[in-house]
Amino acid sequence: MSQAAEASLRDRPAVLAKVKPLTSLPRKPLVLHNRDFHWITNKICGIVEDPAPTWWWVCLAISLGISSFLGVGLLWLVSTGVGVWGLRPPVFWGWDIVNFVWWIGIGHAGTLISAVLCLLRQKWRTAINRASEAMTIFAVMCAGIFPLFHVGRVWFAWWLFPIPNAQSIWPNFHSPLEWDVFAVSTYFTVSVLFWYMGMVPDLGTLRDRATKTWRKYFYGIIAMGWRGSTRHWRNYEMAYLILAGLSTPLVLSVHTIVSFDFAASLIPGWHTTIFPPYFVAGAIFSGFGMVLTLVLPFRAMFKLHDLITQYHIDCMCKIILATGSMVGYAYAMEFFIAWYSGNIYEGFTFINRAFGQYAWAYWIMISCNVISPQLFWFRKVRQNTALVFIIVLFVNCGMWFERFVITCTSLANDWLPSSWGYYTPSITDIFTFFGTMGFFSTLFLLFVRFLPMLPTAEIKHVTPAADPHWHPGEEDIDHSAHLVTHSLAGEKGVR
Repeated sequence: MSQAAEASLRDRPAVLAKVKPLTSLPRKPLVLHNRDFHWITNKICGIVEDPAPTWWWVCLAISLGISSFLGVGLLWLVSTGVGVWGLRPPVFWGWDIVNFVWWIGIGHAGTLISAVLCLLRQKWRTAINRASEAMTIFAVMCAGIFPLFHVGRVWFAWWLFPIPNAQSIWPNFHSPLEWDVFAVSTYFTVSVLFWYMGMVPDLGTLRDRATKTWRKYFYGIIAMGWRGSTRHWRNYEMAYLILAGLSTPLVLSVHTIVSFDFAASLIPGWHTTIFPPYFVAGAIFSGFGMVLTLVLPFRAMFKLHDLITQYHIDCMCKIILATGSMVGYAYAMEFFIAWYSGNIYEGFTFINRAFGQYAWAYWIMISCNVISPQLFWFRKVRQNTALVFIIVLFVNCGMWFERFVITCTSLANDWLPSSWGYYTPSITDIFTFFGTMGFFSTLFLLFVRFLPMLPTAEIKHVTPAADPHWHPGEEDIDHSAHLVTHSLAGEKGVR
């Protein structure tokens, strides 16, 4: 230390010598009970390696039975025509578009947790990002079914892509429906790459632990020669960071483009600039609701309480509270904009939503999306797992009704009162919708059974044992706080 620095230290008031600044704030542990690396590996890999529990087979059988409704509904649709969907004048967008937007919204939490929170260095994402990424992919697969079959002649759906063809038919690039094709396909492709890239180290672990020949070959092929060397880890982390950077704009762009399906039209109730941020907030809201809907039962079934802690649930509840409040604000602003614009058609649309023939759906939406998440202000509610599960079920239900209210009320009561009607779904609509829920459940159950549900390597990274200065028996806090403490102690020693 220089003489000037030593002089300045001597000249400080004596009271400053008694001040002991807080060098590190204790944080909630992301893995409870100081679990070591071996325990984490055995716990996560054991879900895949152990025999499937009885409840898994029961759930798989039920989900397969429900997913058969999808095959029956689509077969009947293709053989008969889109008219079996219950679409009647003036409502030509019914449950098909409602379900499409709902499933796309559910898929938003996966990219947000994986990409945005990764770039923001939020370490609590590590225990839930793998399941949310899988949820994103399966939800987008379910969403793509509806616009694909909505075109009527599904065997001509390839005309949506800008490829040369004998008929010289090119897509209408001015149509928001065409924008959906590019946005959703890009989102799905990047999400699959991000999900698969994150699994590579864990797939290598499953390959090395495999005792059966088919497991060694299966996991050996999809692990792509992973050996865990320094070069592999460097390339992996760089690729993961690049994919996170590519995925982050998609969180905003995809559901913004989906909202353009409505906002780019002239229908009262749709033609508004608030839709893009409103839809993005609603997508994050419903996505986190579905993450908790899936994670909480599997956390209980596989006894993952040490890995998916109360702190993770608390963070997700707070995000649901924040985005739910944003959605409630958007609902209020829609009424304000309709009044402030002075447009009598716009004003009638929103009054009719709240007090007209679809008032029952509107108030279910308000109750589930605005009122029920406000319970998360209370810590005791957030710590009650059963109550959290019930509230997120309300959230999922309310977000479906939001899409139903937006889509159907504006079309059922349009410009001409003589053409007004009341939309009622057909049995094919119901079969198709619940069939996609069974299809989604089947894919998720297969994912949990054959692929690592939690990211082993990332969870190990946030444990205190990952800190080289940590020793067994120390306080179980975030290991980054240890690094700060030891670095400050080192600086004091140098002085």
